[in-house]
Amino acid sequence: MTVTIYDVAREAGVSMATVSRVVNNNPNVKPQTRKKVFEAIERLGYRPNAVARGLASKKTTTVGVVIPDISNSIFSEVARGIEDIANMYHYNIILCNADKKKDKEIRVINTLLEKQVDGLLFMGGTVTDEHIQAFKTSSVPIVLCGTTSDNAAMPSVDIDHESAAYDAVQLLLRNGHRRIGMISGTLQDPANGYARYQGYKRALEEVGIAVSDELVRIGNYRYESGVEVMKYFLGLAEKPSAIFAATDEMAIGAIHAIQDSGLRVPEDLSVISVDNARMASMVRPQLTTVAQPMYDIGAVSMRLLTKLMNKETVEMSQVTLPHEVLSRQSVAHV
Repeated sequence: MTVTIYDVAREAGVSMATVSRVVNNNPNVKPQTRKKVFEAIERLGYRPNAVARGLASKKTTTVGVVIPDISNSIFSEVARGIEDIANMYHYNIILCNADKKKDKEIRVINTLLEKQVDGLLFMGGTVTDEHIQAFKTSSVPIVLCGTTSDNAAMPSVDIDHESAAYDAVQLLLRNGHRRIGMISGTLQDPANGYARYQGYKRALEEVGIAVSDELVRIGNYRYESGVEVMKYFLGLAEKPSAIFAATDEMAIGAIHAIQDSGLRVPEDLSVISVDNARMASMVRPQLTTVAQPMYDIGAVSMRLLTKLMNKETVEMSQVTLPHEVLSRQSVAHV
């Protein structure tokens, strides 16, 4: 049977209020009494009921985290940043995978709110009206992590995805490339898709190059789609001299498709992307990429959420972190 606070009190010969004070680290307990209670807890194997404590204090010291794809190393690095800061401020996290599917995201958000979490971090793609409606039903703070909402309606931590893409394509242009293909994410995704496409477009138009429909193809952020889109580019009568991929994983798929066709990177085609996942430095040649500070995005998001949960002063609720171009070996001058 479950050991209760009543059992501990009887075993230690003290009141339930005294056991509660010991469990909650209240200093107003004599050392000898505290020792008796801890000994009783150890003998009985008692574990405090977090739900009951939460009902009493109206806090569960738990934060819900909605993550798009737990198998993607990019998101696992964000989650590590979240967890480190959560531990520092004595919060536990409940991590839920939502597969970048709107219906599942909404369901997970509602489930976490029903679990009486003290706050919520949402890592997803498009923040739709349905998401906003679900967020509005929340009585606890919510922070967007690695994404933003229209009109800066929600607290958020992210990079400037449009500028990151622009900087990547600028690097290709400075190296003499003019026929640049893009493996984009879905344009319904405001950050990894649409914003990065806009950065690609702006960089080309600034030097008088019109965006060609045949040089933009949509992938699904994963390795396999990078392979398939690259096969399409290799089949064009006039192949591009460089590829900008919206994610490292698609870029690595493109590199392998180029190599499988008998061509070389960067001697025959250059490849650049955005993210700086661990695999970017593992592939050969090492991938030139624009680095997102993924750990920092998670850590800063969690710190912002702790401020909101504890009603601390927040100077800036929309935080844009810096990105960095990492030149490695996959881009050559032409």
